[in-house]
Amino acid sequence: VQLVESGGGLVQPGGSLRLSCAASGNIFSINIMAWYRQAPTKERELVAAASPGGTTNYAESVKGRFTISRDNAGNTAYLQMNSLKPEDTAVYYCNMFMMNGQDYWGQGTQVTVSS
Repeated sequence: VQLVESGGGLVQPGGSLRLSCAASGNIFSINIMAWYRQAPTKERELVAAASPGGTTNYAESVKGRFTISRDNAGNTAYLQMNSLKPEDTAVYYCNMFMMNGQDYWGQGTQVTVSS
């Protein structure tokens, strides 16, 4: 199973980006789709997660600004990021946790918020 992320880049404060993560390969049923991020000198943290039924969870720091969504038929996860702040700068990683317990990560995509 491979996860391919796209959509990162450089954006000014207050701007928006949309990240995508497409899974391919021998995919078992996907349970949780999630996004994590890791800033320099910091630990990786959970940004948002979505269950198959649509239940979502967000880090306090992104609530009201970020939205996670998933296309179950297309095995794709999205992260819409609005009102971006410099402190959102990090490498963002997609994670998919399968129903059979297997866990997969994307390669990471850089998001830089700077004027």
